[in-house]
Amino acid sequence: MQIGTVKQIWRYAVKSMAGEQLESCSVGTLGIPADRGWAIRDETTGEITNGKHIPLLMQCEARYRESPDNGAIPHVVMRFPDGDELTSDLPDVNARLSQMLGRSVSLWPRQPSTDLDFYRRKSKLARAFGKLARFRAFRAAIPTLTSFGKAHEDLRDAFSREPGEPIPDISTLPPEILEFSSPLGTFFDAFPIHVLTTSSLEAMKQSNPAATWDVRRFRPNFLIETGPQIKGLIESGWAGRKVRIGHVEIRCEIPTVRCGMTMQAQKNLPKDPSILRSIVKEAQQNFGVYASVVTAGEVRAGDVVEVV
Repeated sequence: MQIGTVKQIWRYAVKSMAGEQLESCSVGTLGIPADRGWAIRDETTGEITNGKHIPLLMQCEARYRESPDNGAIPHVVMRFPDGDELTSDLPDVNARLSQMLGRSVSLWPRQPSTDLDFYRRKSKLARAFGKLARFRAFRAAIPTLTSFGKAHEDLRDAFSREPGEPIPDISTLPPEILEFSSPLGTFFDAFPIHVLTTSSLEAMKQSNPAATWDVRRFRPNFLIETGPQIKGLIESGWAGRKVRIGHVEIRCEIPTVRCGMTMQAQKNLPKDPSILRSIVKEAQQNFGVYASVVTAGEVRAGDVVEVV
């Protein structure tokens, strides 16, 4: 079933910084080449961090200095809100990033999937949950185990939920996401592809017309312009289905659960907590869909998108 066309393609050189809009791209097992090729590590916690913990990251821009299509992770140019630029190959890049961001940080390219210590979460509770979540019986118990105590408070904080709001069911996430800060060998949140539709953006605009529902708040790889006959949060029902985008076929895995990053200020976008409040209330906490790649290929803006 044809549901629309590719309206925008996005690649994010540095996790949590603004992305680059592309006219075309190749897509492989790890999604768009060098997507989230770099990330910032908080040296106080020893973990990869993001815009929820350092909101200023979301007001920064990042672009690759050379094309990453050869499989390598090229150096990046990072531009800060005051116009200053840093490149990843500067000898003092970490010191200057730390000064700009107001805490001790370091910039890292993607590390090999075998470097478990680099990706492993420092929280003993998270690591224990991750190991146990590989067993189906324990996964079934996770919603109950996270409904009280420290696990509940940690999740409420991690997803920026207010008192009275539900917390996400993390049993739907891949077990390695609970034990590690990202899928091993990547800086993705959960899966290599993230898809959002214009029908979902329009549905949320109608529920909260005072907010600015700009696609940049949600950082998809592909924004799909749906046909006029399609209404509502259509991709929320795609989990388990395949979608053909140009010459690429993806498998939709889980709806994209949203956290406090969606409400942070970005370039020309003010901070707006009502964005997240609306998603939690009106969209069952989810907005967009995560996917894995079934068939590699090429995608161009304007390509037809079909649910198959």
